[in-house]
Amino acid sequence: MENDKRSNPADNTIRRLKTVEGHLRGVIRMVEEDAYCIDVIRQIQAIEAALGKVSSKILEEHLNSCVITAIQGNDKKERERVLKEITEVFDMSTKV
Repeated sequence: MENDKRSNPADNTIRRLKTVEGHLRGVIRMVEEDAYCIDVIRQIQAIEAALGKVSSKILEEHLNSCVITAIQGNDKKERERVLKEITEVFDMSTKV
């Protein structure tokens, strides 16, 4: 069963996102119940870290599939487009 989760990246991503969703609902509940601010901030930081991991996994999958295919292909415009796209993603990540 564990191998099934690893063999389908989309399922793994959805599972991780649903975990984040549940965590976010917990934070909403904490705010509604006027929980201690630092506790709320720590939970938000945990959510941000989890989303960062999801984003990294999605990027890894993209690099191992779409980007490799484009780079190995004969379409120069497609190679340039994909490389530009990756550069833009990295540029955005440094601005956050």
